[in-house]
Amino acid sequence: MTAASPLATDSNALLHQLRMGGAAMLPTDTLPALASLPEHARQIWQLKRRPLRKPLILMGAEPESLLAHVAPEVRGEAAALASAHWPGALTLVLPASGPTVQHLHPGAATLGLRIPDCAPTRHLLSLSGPLATTSINRSGEPAAQSAREATQCFPSLPLLGPLPWPEPSGQASTVLAWLGPGRWQLLRQGAVMPKGLLLQPPCSG
Repeated sequence: MTAASPLATDSNALLHQLRMGGAAMLPTDTLPALASLPEHARQIWQLKRRPLRKPLILMGAEPESLLAHVAPEVRGEAAALASAHWPGALTLVLPASGPTVQHLHPGAATLGLRIPDCAPTRHLLSLSGPLATTSINRSGEPAAQSAREATQCFPSLPLLGPLPWPEPSGQASTVLAWLGPGRWQLLRQGAVMPKGLLLQPPCSG
């Protein structure tokens, strides 16, 4: 029995935890995720001891629930990338507005979006709606790679069952930010790289 086993719970029980304002830990195709409902996301920064200037990612089960938050002028390009790469290891940072943006990226006008290629977590997301997510670690420390490491990091938080979790790649998602029609900036190179895009390289600073 792993150290994580006592805290593993099914999607219905975990959904109750989230709706009561709590946080939970989930598998994904890249790295395990710390998650909460968007309106309760502030606890994630507190748990991780993470600066508020570092935004969280909104994960969902289907594109419509994510792209509904973004500016109309970018939805077409974003939907094309989503169709090609979601579920999968691509995070899109898009112009967005509304309460969810302020919950996940306070004071800003962009939102990072992704659908994970992990069936148990997508099932939970289909029940909960989109969740605020980030990697499982204290700020500045390595990200947890497994349920065991997740529980060692945050022993009081429940894990989505069943265990064992699907094996993650261990590599973070690629992050692309929309700059304008047909123009994207590579913020982080990760597990996938879309082809045929006009990409501006990461900022050196």
